[in-house]
Amino acid sequence: MTAQNHPTYDVIISGAGPVGLFLACELALAKCSVLILEKAEDPHSTLKQLPFGIRGLSAPTIETLYRRGLLNKLEIHKRVKNPHQNAKQGAQRQVGHFAGIPFLEGNVDTSQWTYRLPGSTETSLISEMQELETVLTSRAEALGVKINRGFAITGFNQTDDGVTVQSGNQSFQSTWLVGCDGSRSIVRKLGGFEFAGTEPEFTGYTAKVDIADPEKLSPGRNVTPTGMYLQSQPGYLQIQDFDGGAFHSSEKPITLEHVQEVLRRVSNTDVTISALHIATTWTDRARQATTYRNGRILLAGDAAHIHAPLGGQGLNLGLGDAMNLGWKLAATIREKAPEGLLDSYYTERHPVGIQVLDWSRAQAAIMKPNPAAHALYAIIRDLMNTRDGATYFAGRVWGIFTHYDLGNSHPLTGHSVPNFELEEGATIGELMRDGLAILLDFNTDASLRTVADEYGDQLKYISGPAKDQLGLSAVLIRPDGIIAWASSGKPDYSELRSAAARWFA
Repeated sequence: MTAQNHPTYDVIISGAGPVGLFLACELALAKCSVLILEKAEDPHSTLKQLPFGIRGLSAPTIETLYRRGLLNKLEIHKRVKNPHQNAKQGAQRQVGHFAGIPFLEGNVDTSQWTYRLPGSTETSLISEMQELETVLTSRAEALGVKINRGFAITGFNQTDDGVTVQSGNQSFQSTWLVGCDGSRSIVRKLGGFEFAGTEPEFTGYTAKVDIADPEKLSPGRNVTPTGMYLQSQPGYLQIQDFDGGAFHSSEKPITLEHVQEVLRRVSNTDVTISALHIATTWTDRARQATTYRNGRILLAGDAAHIHAPLGGQGLNLGLGDAMNLGWKLAATIREKAPEGLLDSYYTERHPVGIQVLDWSRAQAAIMKPNPAAHALYAIIRDLMNTRDGATYFAGRVWGIFTHYDLGNSHPLTGHSVPNFELEEGATIGELMRDGLAILLDFNTDASLRTVADEYGDQLKYISGPAKDQLGLSAVLIRPDGIIAWASSGKPDYSELRSAAARWFA
């Protein structure tokens, strides 16, 4: 079959994981035609099922799902407790960790986060990869996204006008190609992207096993003189072996005997594994593409950055990429993007990726089996046992501090919009389900309405008081929920016009 037998799409996305699916949803919501090519024929992998597929969702991700009407479709967080709950902590519930050091719910002072309103979404929730992908697949298909499974990209060629994508003996045409195809991204490799970073310190193991004598292992996460192991549920193990990533790189088969040898050495016990059901390895290799765009080729998610899954921030980082990129790419396709809009995807998201990679490196550094790392570990542990320390680490892990430097004087600019509840009952999160930008006018100022009208269907004007306005008079909100401009008194109309012109055509 030739390229002429297929329609031309606005965007082809490589990869039908959560990042690719959510990006497709955002593009389709903005009336773009999207094709997803996914190399796996079956979306249901054992490694995506409980307990392997459990992931923690951060505050920005939860807000994103809520703003698109998807949060209430995820059920697992309502029935599954934190799988990393450490029984040693007793009544104090563990709500996260840094390098295996838990921070506890009672120590986190959420009152320090000034702009989180009482009606805000949760700061963290448990999700499961398979359920998340199922929800996003249903949403994408309802919006008209075409998903071809069993179609691995084998090559592509871009011109000034578009991209021809090869999959076996078939070819597909699009205006843009986005690689959301994971850490071994073929789009990144064939697209000429540099992937710079640091090499691993350890090989990580995730395994489902039968243990003949489980009482020999301590419950929860345990940092030992030779590594780390976690036993969070019966037969579910995570192990970190500081071998410089040698075993993972060797691509040797993961046998029962090997996992038992590593577990015994790391746990310093003679524990016996009687059966190995499934196992996978991973490392703390930390790499990031030096640019997220090459012509008409873009990267998002693990294709753009990889790091150790410590703290579960990889999924959240990738979904943040998709939310940031979706509306900008859609505006570019619809020729409603001001100059430089698409370039702001890289300038905003690359620094966030750097922070997450460094966060991962810092955890690996203090978990190393040497005296210097043990000393740092003890200091961090003491800090996390203080109220301010626990609050800081929770804020970082949950993404509370995530924001973009947009250069405006108001302290809220560049941050996620609070979930204002208008007096007539609607919340801002509910009003964002159509994916449009919003000019929120608490005082019904006719001059603000005039500015909004100049942008037609790109900018939705909403007026009326809110139950708690946080001292604000008006807010300009991008489609991704980021505040582009805010005013606490009489609005500066010229400043508003400048902000609007920066983001909308």
